[in-house]
Amino acid sequence: MDDHFELVAAALTSDPERSRAAAMDLHIPPERAYGSFAEMAPAEAKRPDRIDAVSIVTPNHVHFGPAKAFLEAGIHVICDKPLTTTVEDALALEQIVRRSGLIFGLTHNYTGYPVVRQAREMIAAGELGRIRVVQVEYAQDWLTTAVEATGQKQAVWRTDPARSGPAGSLGDIGTHAYNIACFVTGLRCEQVAADVSIFVPGRRLDDNVQVLLRFEGGARGMLWASQVATGNENNLRLRVYGVPLAALGPGLRLPQSMRAGFRRGIRKGTWRRSRNFMRTWRSRSERGWRAGSRQPEHSWCQG
Repeated sequence: MDDHFELVAAALTSDPERSRAAAMDLHIPPERAYGSFAEMAPAEAKRPDRIDAVSIVTPNHVHFGPAKAFLEAGIHVICDKPLTTTVEDALALEQIVRRSGLIFGLTHNYTGYPVVRQAREMIAAGELGRIRVVQVEYAQDWLTTAVEATGQKQAVWRTDPARSGPAGSLGDIGTHAYNIACFVTGLRCEQVAADVSIFVPGRRLDDNVQVLLRFEGGARGMLWASQVATGNENNLRLRVYGVPLAALGPGLRLPQSMRAGFRRGIRKGTWRRSRNFMRTWRSRSERGWRAGSRQPEHSWCQG
């Protein structure tokens, strides 16, 4: 959404005075620096220059209330995941959105990367054949120890069931892994079987989860999400195996790169190789830019 929106109004913290002060630091006019979302929604709805949309980037337990308030005020909503922390609230919000006729965008940010779109397009075009196996993992290590006990702000609320909801690593990053697996393959998951674990003593929410997945059409998969996987700062990977044509593997390491391997002697489209062929994309854009500049690149390798 870069360069598409301008920040003109805000309610930035749960403390009204701090919220107004923080808004002023961002050069928001005093009359649009609000103490709470409950104050902001009706006030903005009455303005002739009202906001076009609101972005909700609060802890999980403060998603439903603001979303409901702004939708009922007639304002489009862009909300961080998860939608809500309970099924009941999610279903209620669905009905509110339907009645309002407004846009409600739930952000799963990894779907926006060009490499992810490339993978989705290849599968939709049948370049992998029929999908047989889907492996997805999202590994982090920042909760390997009880950092919440030190008062680290992000850890405190993300490990608190009252604010994070009933899921820890599963809700925080497992949702991203699941979303990517379904988004890229286009498959709907029909059954799951999960082993949910808490490794750090005293922690109240899961910090590691392993899930078996059964997709429509017979494809099988596994999902691993962990925030206690030492040595992984932020590692999201997807592998998709099709038959008889090709695979996205050995790993789609998101969002930086992707490899596609084709079976020996297989002819697909305009490609024909007498030996196995591997293509590698390294990209953050639809175009290839020079490497080493935080800008996209792409490369091809054959083996």
